[in-house]
Amino acid sequence: MRKKVSVIGAGNVGASLTQMLVQSGICDVVLFDISEGIAQGKALDLAQACPLWGSSSFICGTSEYAHTAGSDVVVITAGLARKPGMSRDDLLFANAKVVAEVTEKAAQVSPDAVIIVVTNPMDVMAQVSRKVSGFDSKKVVGMGGVLDSARFRTFVAWELGVSPEDVEALVLGGHGDLMVPMPRFTTARGVSIMELTGKERIDALVERTRNGGAEIVAFLKTGSAYYAPAAATFQMVEAIVLDKKRMMPCSAYLDGEYGAKGVYTGVPVIMGGGGVEKIVQLELNEQEKNDFVKSVDAVRSLVEKLKL
Repeated sequence: MRKKVSVIGAGNVGASLTQMLVQSGICDVVLFDISEGIAQGKALDLAQACPLWGSSSFICGTSEYAHTAGSDVVVITAGLARKPGMSRDDLLFANAKVVAEVTEKAAQVSPDAVIIVVTNPMDVMAQVSRKVSGFDSKKVVGMGGVLDSARFRTFVAWELGVSPEDVEALVLGGHGDLMVPMPRFTTARGVSIMELTGKERIDALVERTRNGGAEIVAFLKTGSAYYAPAAATFQMVEAIVLDKKRMMPCSAYLDGEYGAKGVYTGVPVIMGGGGVEKIVQLELNEQEKNDFVKSVDAVRSLVEKLKL
């Protein structure tokens, strides 16, 4: 029996993720949106593509939370998107209200689900979702680290003239302007990028990664990135649904790990059927520790604004 995944929010990220899930055939999908007809129309369109993809996944579009009942995974993409000049943090109060309402209703009908939060500011929204759901922290996780690392991998690959699939990268900290790309843990086929290019170029790649989302927003003008965020979320859903035990950077609730307590932020985790099955602790050097602390403090300041 295939697992059931509910995607809350049928906007660009939610619809793109749903397409990837249905096309892969690894699960059945419920696409939910409060705007009557949006999820239903997109789901019907995707269902009619399944014969062409050779997929037997079932997909349903709905505006009723009852249809999401019994989900193994609930992905929250609902909320406002960034516009030019806005930071992820500018979305704080508006999206906190949306995420709280979505979490409460989805958790009531899917009490055993793993919740993946995509809505920005993502680390804080994951904290909102955990508090409202009352779920174990291992069952509520934020998406950002996979996306940020994919952006870093892309820019490194372009710089070195190698295939992106040969680049492994790691980004820690909050999914914001103070994220912490980790050149020391970034390689091309096992060779450290610090052996392959100079510090000045690496610093430029780090900075571009930190501004990766804003760069896309500036081009689009009326929206924000969605293909890469959807692909990053797909990797997380796949790891849970197929219990793949994949190591990936995600926003996890820290309870003393990395010297941080009571806050969500990006760290390497083992992702499997139970959600965050293990937080992997790395030995950071002094600069990495300082950058990580600054990033965590930025997340914590937003958490405090919401009085969580």
